[in-house]
Amino acid sequence: MANATPKAFASPDHFALVDLREALQERLAIIHDEESRHDEEQHMARLRVISEKIDKLHAALPRPIDPRLAHYLQRRSYDKALEFLESV
Repeated sequence: MANATPKAFASPDHFALVDLREALQERLAIIHDEESRHDEEQHMARLRVISEKIDKLHAALPRPIDPRLAHYLQRRSYDKALEFLESV
């Protein structure tokens, strides 16, 4: 999902998907943050916060949602959801 669309012409759907993609990328960054893992409580808190954000963004997506994306998000297959969003 290239950010080639000028903001003046981008649809709200586009922004919702970009926000979701960025949240999924942030989740992966937290998972791979070795420094964060030294404080397990803080690490888990960061994961909880981003997971809640992903849930809220999912709930706010304009309908209809692509069935594959909906499936990945419902099953919390976030890596697959991110791959899907990066491919469209």
